[in-house]
Formats: sequence, structure tokens, C-alpha cells
Amino acid sequence: MGLEKYMLPCLFKTLFGFECLGCGFQRSLFLLFEGRFFDAFKMYPAIYTTLFFLFFGLLYFLKKSENHKKLLWFFAIANGFFMIGGYYYKHFNL
Repeated sequence: MGLEKYMLPCLFKTLFGFECLGCGFQRSLFLLFEGRFFDAFKMYPAIYTTLFFLFFGLLYFLKKSENHKKLLWFFAIANGFFMIGGYYYKHFNL
């Protein structure tokens, strides 16, 4: 993949030697841009909840609405579950 040369290295992995909860997000995002939706999910299971979380975070930042706040909290919690679940699955192979 030609875009890999533009990826930022994980500071957490560089410092501590093992992956963080966000490792794989950039590669997954590039797979998503290529239209490989299932591969993006396999690379980083929290890709879709992270994008929804960021979208509703931006909406809440631009227009403070109670509906956006509720959705922001929902996707924050869902994203946390997907991040922890994906990390556990990747490293401990359920």
C-alpha cells in the first residue's frame, strides 16, 4: 500500500514495546478509503464506532444539542467496548 509511508508511528508502542488500544486505526482508515470495509473492520474493530464518535463530537462542538450529547456518550461507550474487545481479541485470540 503506497500510503503506509505517510503513517505516524505509535508513540506508545515505541516507548513501551507493545500496542495501545488505538494501534491499527490508521491502517484501518486507509483500508476504508480503498473501499475494503470488512478488511478495515478486521484490522481495527472499533473503526466505525470511532468515526461515529468523532462525527458526533464534531456536531456537538459546532452545535450544542442535547441529542448530539446523548449520541456522543452512546458512541463513546460503544467505542470503548469495541476498542477493548478488539484489543483483547487481537492479543489473546479468543
